[in-house]
Amino acid sequence: MAVTYGVKEIDDIKVFYREAGPADAPVLLLLHGFPTSGHMFSNLIPEISNHYRVIAPDLPGFGNTVTPPRDAFSYSFDRYIFYYGAPIGLRLAMKHPERVKAIFTQNGNAYLEGLSQEWGPWQAYWREPTPERRKVCRASLTDEAIRFQYQHGAPAELVSPDGYTLDIAYMHRPEAMEIQLDLVLSDRTNVTLYPDFQAYFRKHQPPLLAVWGRNDPFFIPAGAETYRCDLPSAEVHFLDTGHFALEAHRSEISALICRFLSPSGCGS
Repeated sequence: MAVTYGVKEIDDIKVFYREAGPADAPVLLLLHGFPTSGHMFSNLIPEISNHYRVIAPDLPGFGNTVTPPRDAFSYSFDRYIFYYGAPIGLRLAMKHPERVKAIFTQNGNAYLEGLSQEWGPWQAYWREPTPERRKVCRASLTDEAIRFQYQHGAPAELVSPDGYTLDIAYMHRPEAMEIQLDLVLSDRTNVTLYPDFQAYFRKHQPPLLAVWGRNDPFFIPAGAETYRCDLPSAEVHFLDTGHFALEAHRSEISALICRFLSPSGCGS
């Protein structure tokens, strides 16, 4: 299926999105992580869009979505529901459980058990949001840190430089780093919602597929395994890669998604 591109104006935000698949088919909403954009799904979308309408937006503050300047817009999760993939999807699911038929999470956490020690500087900033602690969090936004997210624990020969090169360019735009630091502080509101996410799982029992890069230095395997505490039927798979598992294992992940959604898969 051909991928098309568009912009949807919502209030004072111009949301850029990628889309493919039949207009009347069930919708698969793909929500990207930090610090990337919907570009991370560019190679996945054609593989899963024969029988599904696939939509991958760039979230506000990321990619090609256009938002107001920082002094005219509140970059917080209380103002708008945006984040790095998993929490936005779970916030939407809690708000409209009747619209959710299944959940797919790729290194998207919802449990304290899944947080590694790498979260220490962010957690310290959450507890005490001083200028000094904010400055320490800048280390998460450097060129080196972005490359690390892509490369750590992944087969080097399978990780294209395109993804992290694009993300690095986005981070060098005016105000980009300060916007991301605002979101780092606001991210504490997502962690406080973990018990609510878990209550949603227990009550509604959505079918859930968790595919995890087992070498992820940020969201460790316990984050995937713990889904089964609230969703005993959750399907959990581990791949020998890092945080951005799609970079090295797109074909395996697309096959798992297609089998999870339908016995007949996503073929033509």
